[in-house]
This record gives sequence, structure tokens and C-alpha cells, in this order.
Amino acid sequence: MTLTKDQLASLSETDVRNPIPPEELLPALTSPPFIPSTSLINVRDLGAVPGSAILSGLAYRCGTLELAATDPQALAWLSASNERAPDPQIDGVENIWFDSTSVDLPPVLDEFVEGGGEVGLRKEYLKVLDIYRRTFYAVLEHIRDRPGEPFLFHCTAGRDRTGVLAGILQSLAGTAPDDRLLRYARVGTGTTADDEHPGFYNMCSLRTSCWDAFVAGVEDTYGGWDGYVTRTLGFSTEDLEIIKLHLREGNASKSTS
Repeated sequence: MTLTKDQLASLSETDVRNPIPPEELLPALTSPPFIPSTSLINVRDLGAVPGSAILSGLAYRCGTLELAATDPQALAWLSASNERAPDPQIDGVENIWFDSTSVDLPPVLDEFVEGGGEVGLRKEYLKVLDIYRRTFYAVLEHIRDRPGEPFLFHCTAGRDRTGVLAGILQSLAGTAPDDRLLRYARVGTGTTADDEHPGFYNMCSLRTSCWDAFVAGVEDTYGGWDGYVTRTLGFSTEDLEIIKLHLREGNASKSTS
């Protein structure tokens, strides 16, 4: 059973200190956009998020790979070198990995104390845009040059770094802002930290106010998502429009171009 947007939104706002009852969590993790898997952590189809403008079956995200249980044709790894574990070698699958452009230091919990942690998360996600730009470029290049060819991107937990890239793709595809927030849903895969620190729970909770603060930071820093893709990553305006079209239509766009 597919959950409604309201049900997903309610789960995403659950305080991380309050475990989601299994009878509520299991239906979420076994229905779109989640894909049940015994070998992939937190795997989702971006096109199956309610309201998504991305073509279903094109873009997937997940946490660390033990085995590849799906059949994408490209894998992008969004983690620093000290986190990297070998991706499985699969015939027909191209593994793509770039190191971060600088050391990805752990978050400073003190920066998550104020409010709901908006200041800290804005800073952390803007850092992701900066130091993983080579990987983001490779993903967008794949979309531009290989329309309709499925791809999977992943990090350790399938939450923050993949969440930023998912936000880029949903925004470029033209997904409505309220629907973009649904790809931000909390799931039971977190990272360890000092749970006695007052900023810990704010860092772990995925509040919509934090994502909104990050989006405002993208606007302030880059002039919006389009500005990040063109001025920072270096794509032309023509490339940008092709990427947007391919996200929505895949290789069907070839017949109309």
C-alpha cells in the first residue's frame, strides 16, 4: 500500500527520540518510494516520491552497498575516502567515485543547538554542495549524455549527502517545493554521536524548517539551484535545459528533440 503525502509528511516530522511504531514504519519502508531489499539500505526511487517530476525508474538513492540488488547502469559514491568501501563489481554497471575536494569534518554539534538546528544543517548541507561538486557534476553529466539510463547514487546512510543530491535533481526536474520535502523523510538509519549533547537530536531530526533554511542558503550563496549548476559546476544554460528535460522524460525526449 502506497502511503499518502500527508502520511509521509507526518512520519518525516517524528522526533528522533520517539521511535516510530513498527506497524507505522513497515508500511512506509515497503511502499513507494522505498524499494524493499535485503541487501540495499534505505533504497528509494526518486521518481516514485509523491508529486515527483522525475521519471520513475531513472534515479535511485540508498546507503552503503553490500550487494547490488537492483540493476542501475551507473553507481555514484558520495563519501570521503576514509569512508569508502569497495563497491560490488557488476557486469554492465559503471562505478563512479570522486574524493571530496577537502576533508569532510564531522558536524559541530554546538551549531545545532539553536532553534530546530536550522543554522547547523544549513552550514553542513552547503558544505556538501561545495566539497562533493565533482560527483554532482558526474551525475548531471550522466543525465545529460545518457538520457533514460538508470543510475544509483549512495553514501553511508543514504540520508544527508544523497539527500542534497536528490534535492538538486527534484528541483531541476520542476518538482513542487512542498513535494520536494517528501524526499527528506526520516528513516531508521542514523549516525552515531554524543546523544547527551543538546544539539544531537536537532542534527538527527529531519525537520522541514532545516531543509527550508538550506534552500534559502542555496539562494543566498548561488542564486538558486540553476546558479549552482551553471556558475559553480560549469554547465551551460543549454546543458541545464537538457538535464531538466531528461530528468522528466528520459530517452523519450530524443523523439521530440
